[in-house]
Amino acid sequence: MTGDDAAVEALRALIRIPTVSHWEPEREDRAAFESLLAELRARFPQLHEACEVERIAGDALLVRWPGRSRQAPVVLMAHLDVVPVGDPAAWTRPPFGGDLVDGHVWGRGALDCKGSLVATCQAVEDLIGEGVAPGRDVWLSFGCNEEVSGGAAVDAVKILRERGVEPWFVLDEGGAIVRGVLPGVDAPIAVVGVSEKGTVDVELVARGDGGHASAPRRMGATSRLARAILRLERRPFPSHLPDATVDMLERAGAHARMPYAAVFGHARRLRPLLSRVLPRLGHETAALARTTVAVTQLTGSPGANVIAATARAHVNMRVMVGETVSGALERLRRTIDDRHVEVVLVSGDEPSPVSPTDDTAYALLEATLEEVFPGTVAVPYVMLAATDSRHFHRVWPRVYRFTPFRMTDAQRAAIHGVDERIGVDDLSDGVRWYRRLLEQL
Repeated sequence: MTGDDAAVEALRALIRIPTVSHWEPEREDRAAFESLLAELRARFPQLHEACEVERIAGDALLVRWPGRSRQAPVVLMAHLDVVPVGDPAAWTRPPFGGDLVDGHVWGRGALDCKGSLVATCQAVEDLIGEGVAPGRDVWLSFGCNEEVSGGAAVDAVKILRERGVEPWFVLDEGGAIVRGVLPGVDAPIAVVGVSEKGTVDVELVARGDGGHASAPRRMGATSRLARAILRLERRPFPSHLPDATVDMLERAGAHARMPYAAVFGHARRLRPLLSRVLPRLGHETAALARTTVAVTQLTGSPGANVIAATARAHVNMRVMVGETVSGALERLRRTIDDRHVEVVLVSGDEPSPVSPTDDTAYALLEATLEEVFPGTVAVPYVMLAATDSRHFHRVWPRVYRFTPFRMTDAQRAAIHGVDERIGVDDLSDGVRWYRRLLEQL
């Protein structure tokens, strides 16, 4: 079996193992994670033989592939867990079937993040089989609870620090190779995350008298909560462009059609104007320009004929680089402006620092992209979602977030959604990208 075929079959096998992580640990199927770790051993035997494989934080893996020198090592990351599928009937193919149809591997985790996991492991497996040893140590950090902001990555950082490991750079999941995300840019763009927004989870709690549904009062708990949600919807955070986003626009501008080339090429000077324009171009570009607020869960009365005495809404916020968790919470309270609606902080992570784009680590990523994906324009950007790498970024300065797969709009929408899938050719090119990156070390 060729490396490409092996990678496809390995991904199909891993997708069939439902390693769904939950916020309530008791709901997790520990046997599924055991099965996945066993499948990894079976699919990548040379990796497990030649490398030092250590199980940490329950079901996570920390792997050292010894290099030929004591130069600063590199850390490659992925995660083993996936999010729930919701209604399986909404999927075109079974979400845990791993079906190979129309040149795509279908199933939960194909893109997030078992595809990256397989591509990394296959590249290492192939190089070991050819007798290749990296020029420096390569560490593989595979978390088991990334989707629920678990502590596996924190434990990995702690272990590496205790052992005196100081990475040259860290590479985790993140941006992909996309088209059409910026107007006027026809070339494919590889968006490389150099930072990520902060993540804040908040609970809004509205209280009222409750009672029988036959005699409702005005402005009960549910009405107050609904009003608070509408205020948040109608009064979004102000928009502004951090330096990383300006850098993205300027680099993309060199490959844009007129008049976009002139606008993006002068993004630094036109920053106030662009900060107002980007939010109008779509939800993704809007998220690049401001702190976002999303109401994700609602709870109210326990009965159909009972007025809720307490109503709750879960709010997920992504805090823009340059802002703070405390500042975002204060603005949230001012916008809601109702002393009967309590704003309770559940958890909060500050935005990550910004990794450099003017040194050899970023240049290596760019060169590898140009070699494997000719004509692709590499640009830095602020990652909208949260990854395990934020724990590494608190300690080490060069942390990048990039998944070397081509992704359409529909594929990006399928991440955490319905019909997640990856093209077979895209998976193979991802293996090639990791392989070239490792060879150049």
